[in-house]
Amino acid sequence: MTTRPLFRLPRPSGPCAVGTVTHHWVDTNRPDVFTADPDDRRELVVQIWYPATRPASATPAPYVPDAAVLAPLAKLLGLPSFVLRCLKHVSTNAVASAPAACDEPSFPVLIFSPGRSGYRQHNTWQVEELVSRGYVVAAIDHPHAAAGVRFPDGRLVTIDSRMVDNDFVETVVPFLAQDAVFALDRLTALNHADPTGILTGRLDLSRVGIFGLSLGGAVAAEACRQESRFRACLPMDVWMPSSVVRSGLSQPTMWITRDAGTMQREGWSQADIDRTITTIRAVFDTMPGDAYLVQVPGMYHQDFSDAPLLSPLTRWLGLTGPIDKHRAHDIVTACSLAFFNRHLKDRRAAFDGLAERCPEVLLETA
Repeated sequence: MTTRPLFRLPRPSGPCAVGTVTHHWVDTNRPDVFTADPDDRRELVVQIWYPATRPASATPAPYVPDAAVLAPLAKLLGLPSFVLRCLKHVSTNAVASAPAACDEPSFPVLIFSPGRSGYRQHNTWQVEELVSRGYVVAAIDHPHAAAGVRFPDGRLVTIDSRMVDNDFVETVVPFLAQDAVFALDRLTALNHADPTGILTGRLDLSRVGIFGLSLGGAVAAEACRQESRFRACLPMDVWMPSSVVRSGLSQPTMWITRDAGTMQREGWSQADIDRTITTIRAVFDTMPGDAYLVQVPGMYHQDFSDAPLLSPLTRWLGLTGPIDKHRAHDIVTACSLAFFNRHLKDRRAAFDGLAERCPEVLLETA
């Protein structure tokens, strides 16, 4: 059995090619709560993917330019470190700094927040599909919550050891949600005047959504509680923060998760299962407007990410579930596109045919 990823991202099915750029942004108004120095300001690395015109001689952008930052993630997943180091050899379907597509004057914007000890690219298959259908997606590397974040000056910030403590995580979710709000502020400035000229005037900031996986889904929900500019919320396979349970959400929200039986088969503790299901249900049941609860039996937690593509070891180690990896991809992209198309592109028929395309999905609406 090979441990090399031999990994190709699925080619996006939409009409747009994909471009990408990466930014380093510093929030000069906000101290970094993860560090002891009160003078440390919060810094982010944010990668933006956007609908593009693909140059004829384009070279695909790398999946993870610096795979060394993923060592903490390999340890968490129980994988040999060299498995994830091989990701530096993987190419994406995106082209760095490609010209933006010209078929639309501007595009709706989505912010993506990754999981605890994750990395900004770990849902690239989902991101590229959304971009190929006419969305701009900005993915945040949250320093101290991500596996590792490399800044342009060479500094490497790895995950804070306190992030293994769920009580500590709950306390920092509001701070991580402020990363998303700050990123939206920076995207607004970029739309006004992009130094590269690529995205100036191309971001429709009246149509903004946010999605996230695992911890990133909790961050997405909290960001929507804090900031009304987010008009649609898509948390995937995660508990809801206590602040969101107390106040609820006003934006249209779709949760994508799975049933308790699948969580049990994956090996989740009963406490984690109860926390996830009861907090999602508590918010879903009090939604004042459009809400969708999607359960996909047979999907494990890592099946919501690129993990099934990385190596055969993920199935062997029980990290991915019995569902076919391509089927998992099709279901998540179909549901996320239907949701964002309805609530950010006003396509009222976006859910038509979804039940036929995804008959194994259990869908509740409110």
